[in-house]
Amino acid sequence: MDIFYYLCARMKRIKNIGLLPRIIIAIILGIVAGNFLTAGWVRVFVTFNYVFSQYLGFLIPLIIIGLVAPAIADIGRSAGKLLLLTVGIAYLDTILAGILAYGTGSLLFPSLVDAQVAPTVQKAEELQPYFMVQIPAMLDVMAALVFAFLMGIGIAYTDSVALKKGFAEFREIISKTISTTIIPLLPLYIFGIFVGMTFTGEAYHILAVFAKIICVIFVLHIIILVYEFLIAGGFSRRNPLKLLINMLPAYFTALGTSSSAATIPVTLRRTIKNGVSEDIAGFTIPLCATIHMSGSMMKITCCALTICLIAGLPYDFPLFLHFIMLLGICMVAGPGVPGGAVMAALGPLAGVLGFNPDAQALIIALYIAMDSFGTACNVTGDGAIAVLMDSIIKKPNVDYNHE
Repeated sequence: MDIFYYLCARMKRIKNIGLLPRIIIAIILGIVAGNFLTAGWVRVFVTFNYVFSQYLGFLIPLIIIGLVAPAIADIGRSAGKLLLLTVGIAYLDTILAGILAYGTGSLLFPSLVDAQVAPTVQKAEELQPYFMVQIPAMLDVMAALVFAFLMGIGIAYTDSVALKKGFAEFREIISKTISTTIIPLLPLYIFGIFVGMTFTGEAYHILAVFAKIICVIFVLHIIILVYEFLIAGGFSRRNPLKLLINMLPAYFTALGTSSSAATIPVTLRRTIKNGVSEDIAGFTIPLCATIHMSGSMMKITCCALTICLIAGLPYDFPLFLHFIMLLGICMVAGPGVPGGAVMAALGPLAGVLGFNPDAQALIIALYIAMDSFGTACNVTGDGAIAVLMDSIIKKPNVDYNHE
């Protein structure tokens, strides 16, 4: 009995470890295990990964419908011009961050990605699963996206209480499914991927490439904050450096919590300290915590572009612009999803860029590894948008009050 209680206590302690440490441990253990496991044992994990990838592919359209449709419906149409202007500015800034990431990456990343790494994101062809279970999705990704947009906008404009309640309950089911099945099994899935890549000699190349990419991402998130506050300072005729420095407590709070929602009280106080009226700050900050994802967009775009280069997938600008614009809408659901905006991004990654489940798992691992910096960028940028909105509202002869 003592051994039983000891094992239960150990399992509870492991369960309490955060997702990021578990993923880091999974990557390290996968690399170590891949060096000495036999092909038979590696095939066990290849089998698990195949079944899990089928399950993930089945869930992606449901995740899109269950998260994006209610998020669009919740925005609604009741806040009038102020809402539309805030949403428009937040969306444009998110798209701009994605274009900046693509432009920088298309110039720098090809020289950072070793051509010998080309097929590494794909499963090793010589290692086949012991058995295969097909779980076809009920909808393809693009059909799910269109359906989610249609239902979300329709609910917002018809004020359908029954549909809104139904989709809200469906969102709870999907969120619970993610938190109880995908998130707990994700470290094991990533472990299996790195076991296979190490067994075939690919893992070290992948890690070497992404170590360089992460350095570029860190610099980019600083550049995004600088231009956001330069624009806000220019419109408000205030010192952009002082505005940015005033937001640093929110930045470091988000860095520690990795949560936009948890940082809202700090962001709100610092925004008011920057001279933004309480009404505008109280409206803009909670809204932008949901819809303004410049840091997240930049990270996902950089990681996606890197995997396209590694796997030999197309990465031309029209394709990525399509991906970025869809991703900007899908990430509206991000703050309410366990695992962040990257879970809501699985649809565009699969539907637009053609990422298989292994590539999606790498994106998730990389995103979570840098989650704090992306959240800090998002939250701090919310303060810049609030300053910009405040300066627009205070202009004479312009009425953006709620309708």
